[in-house]
Amino acid sequence: MACVIYQRHIRGGMFDLYVITDESLSKGRSNVEIARMAYEGGADVVQLRMKNASKEDMLRDALAIKEIADDYCRFFIVNDNVEVAKESEADGVHLGQSDMPVEQAIEILGPNAIVGVSANTVEKAKKAYDGGAAYVGVGAIFKTSTKPDATQGIGLDAIYQIRQAVDIPIVAIGGINMGNIQDVIRAGADAAAVVSAVVAQDDVVKATHDLRDLVLKARLRSHFRRTPGSCFKIR
Repeated sequence: MACVIYQRHIRGGMFDLYVITDESLSKGRSNVEIARMAYEGGADVVQLRMKNASKEDMLRDALAIKEIADDYCRFFIVNDNVEVAKESEADGVHLGQSDMPVEQAIEILGPNAIVGVSANTVEKAKKAYDGGAAYVGVGAIFKTSTKPDATQGIGLDAIYQIRQAVDIPIVAIGGINMGNIQDVIRAGADAAAVVSAVVAQDDVVKATHDLRDLVLKARLRSHFRRTPGSCFKIR
């Protein structure tokens, strides 16, 4: 029952920290090890990203991470590869603009799948929303070396503009770290996605915990600013 309640909670948009794996930054630790530590630290979602891996290698890691995600009652997303997402029974897939259309991914994975789409403009976000995306990944907000093919540094204003245009969760991504993670939440993002701010740290558990704590504090402060004089209620 607790897991069902948690899943309803995250599907409603109130999730906080989204960790993306990258073995090139992980100091020799595997994707599976990073995922386990991220979940332990409080990550709501882990996305497996293995850009140049074979399907067999990706599926191997996906099956292992899915088992850990279930143990923690958290979500597991596969980057790009819908086949691996389906075969590993992942909770969903994240698609780039050049990947499979969101409607086709939903048809393959089923209506309950979490299908996220990268969008760096209002137009792309609206298209993802109209296609049935569960969330949009907006970025790269700040300059980042972890995804050099992404449009760099689109800024906090992009979050605000997309927030006005679509009524699904926004996951901000790109160059997010301890120093700026609260800024993306205050700009209107529902969650922050991080790579090196967790994966490259000596203590992955602590880094995850500290980043999620900052998100929660930023959200709480934003609530009070938007509703001065009102009571804060936990729903």
